[in-house]
Amino acid sequence: MPNLRFLRGYNDAVVLGLARSGAVTRVELAERSGLTPQAVSKIVNRLIDDGLLLESGTRNVGVGKPRTLLKLAADRRLALGAQVERDELRVVLADLAGDVVGRAVAPLPPEFGPDAFVAELAALADRLRTPDVEERLLGLGIGFVGPLDHRTGTVLDPNGLAGWTEVPLRDLAEKRLGLPVVVDKDTNAAIVAESWRRGEELRDAVLVWVGTGLGAGLLLDGRVHRGARTNAGEFGHTSIQLDGPPCVCGRAGCAEAVHNAAATRGDLGAATTAVGVAVAGLVQVLDVERVVLAGRAVLAQPEAYAEGVRYHLPKHDWLVVDVEVTPLGDDLVAAGAAMLVLSEFYGRPR
Repeated sequence: MPNLRFLRGYNDAVVLGLARSGAVTRVELAERSGLTPQAVSKIVNRLIDDGLLLESGTRNVGVGKPRTLLKLAADRRLALGAQVERDELRVVLADLAGDVVGRAVAPLPPEFGPDAFVAELAALADRLRTPDVEERLLGLGIGFVGPLDHRTGTVLDPNGLAGWTEVPLRDLAEKRLGLPVVVDKDTNAAIVAESWRRGEELRDAVLVWVGTGLGAGLLLDGRVHRGARTNAGEFGHTSIQLDGPPCVCGRAGCAEAVHNAAATRGDLGAATTAVGVAVAGLVQVLDVERVVLAGRAVLAQPEAYAEGVRYHLPKHDWLVVDVEVTPLGDDLVAAGAAMLVLSEFYGRPR
């Protein structure tokens, strides 16, 4: 029976994932998981013995004995997540519920290279890796600027970062930190964080990141869409102005270049228009139902960017798109990177 160990681990993960959404009874776990009551009972007992589930009061359900409530012991496992802007590194510590329980932030020097970056990453992680944390730590997720190969953890050739061509960042970080490492685009990490926050209600959405760069994380049919080469979402390099300013990618009039030029000269209206026009095209192509705005520029002027996007979206009654600014703030990408690690633990890779 070669698959018995895997199946047992997967079913454990299913039960833990259901408990993550709130207190639940054994009967509810069986109904929502499709497992038999006997299987759920064995899994629950094992998870209680491991300290991952706790019995927490009772719930009266009609006539009969009250049912015992179970809740996730969120602090029993932890993960680190890192967010890389071109001028700043942020590392957070998150628990099994995805809540941030610690953070460390440091500036990055101009033209930072892989060695300097990994050294700073290790220094910030070490601030959070107390002996008590270490024994519960599952790994580290890194949200990095693209393009990159998520499957191998290799940074390919990001615009504006010299010395980062074909860099095996996952391998370098694992060797330096002694932890399992997952590397993904920052926008993918961000949409993972939003997906965790909203749960199953978020099915088709784009998260638009407006920071030192402009990109998008795509959630299609409840799954992160990375594309054939794991680099979907580079919509900042979609041309919206044929005679526009030159872009770092080598073309002209890209949404990112138009936005950054407007922001540099202090023209907020033109900056938000650039984002709105680009997002409208993305919505028409993908037919999503929600747009989430995030990133440094958005957090500085949330209403202006939200209104700029809403103004340019299609006005058809049958094409209603909700636009909101993420409430997760500066920790969004780092928290999402930690959740990439936690998702593996729950048996639901993102």
